[in-house]
Amino acid sequence: MAFRITARRLAARVPAAAVSNPRIDGHQKHSRIRRRWDRDADMDQVDPAHPARPAPVAATEPRNDWTREQIAAIYNEPLMELVHQASTIHRRFHNPAEVQLCTLMNIKTGGCTEDCKYCAQSTRYQKGTGLAAKKVESVESVLEAARVARDNGSTRFCMGAAWRDMRGRKNSLQNIAAMVRGVRDLGMEACVTLGMIDAHQARELKEAGLTAYNHNVDTSREFYPSVISTRTYDERLQTLGHVRDAGIHVCSGGILGLGEETKDRVGLLHTVSTLPSHPESFPVNALVPIKGTPLGDREPLAFTEMLRTVATARVLMPSTIVRIAAGRKTMSEEKQALCFMAGANAIFTGEKMLTTECNGYDEDKEMFDRWGLEPMKSFEKSPKPVA
Repeated sequence: MAFRITARRLAARVPAAAVSNPRIDGHQKHSRIRRRWDRDADMDQVDPAHPARPAPVAATEPRNDWTREQIAAIYNEPLMELVHQASTIHRRFHNPAEVQLCTLMNIKTGGCTEDCKYCAQSTRYQKGTGLAAKKVESVESVLEAARVARDNGSTRFCMGAAWRDMRGRKNSLQNIAAMVRGVRDLGMEACVTLGMIDAHQARELKEAGLTAYNHNVDTSREFYPSVISTRTYDERLQTLGHVRDAGIHVCSGGILGLGEETKDRVGLLHTVSTLPSHPESFPVNALVPIKGTPLGDREPLAFTEMLRTVATARVLMPSTIVRIAAGRKTMSEEKQALCFMAGANAIFTGEKMLTTECNGYDEDKEMFDRWGLEPMKSFEKSPKPVA
């Protein structure tokens, strides 16, 4: 908390005339921030909504009873203060130098019957996108790609298939189970995203050794119908329940820039942070507009909203791995570094992310060297540094 105390004292010495700006009423804004520093200067502060509970920045364990109002208050903190709080929490729960390297392979491209407005793999937009459907990749080709990923430093190999669900796909599920076993034999974590699955299918994947199952909720419950009509929000949550009950790690996040408002990003964070247990990983995707899809012409979301989402997720879910996912290709190293400082500790690396570009292995190795980062080991985070 030295930063806050020092900053507060320095702020107190700044003459009013030096900060006054009649266009934005800067003096009043400065005073509000200074009062916030006064309020937060003590690490033993309490949550005003729950006087018996320490404030979020003093958390020593996760909690699942967040309200939307509390999340909105955190999300809307002055950005540098929010990043500082998230960084403080991140260092309490994680080794800040470690970042998990994941590689994502599209093992079955296109032909999906869903109508997700952002996705090139939907049959509804195939004419506009020109993306042709393909059959499921062979087990051998998938494991060869996993070897390449492992040899380039990835410790988690993720496999995605463009399906709405796994009904009637018994043979495909058996092949995917073989892929999972093969990835685990390489010493890597194995993750799949196959659409909706039932309890029996989740148990089959668990028996094959699956580490994690990705199933994003995408956005808030309220905004969700504006993006997808062929699968309900509750169906997504039901799949997460089957995964969790089977003892598989839940990987669930969202997509920013779909046309949602701040309240929807708050709603997304509320959904995942109040699940029975927090997701083991939370991917933060920025929409990559794809021509031919209904959202193909959307303007990019401001980076500050990406940063706020990463930082707020870290505050709400201190033990969770927060992953910068789609859209990282357009971010400068400096922007990525801000995300790492704010609590992100995983990335996708490799040739592609399903149908969009991904930062390459060599590019990420060079970035890690420049910023003093190191790959996280498989299956476990290293012990956090001793204070």
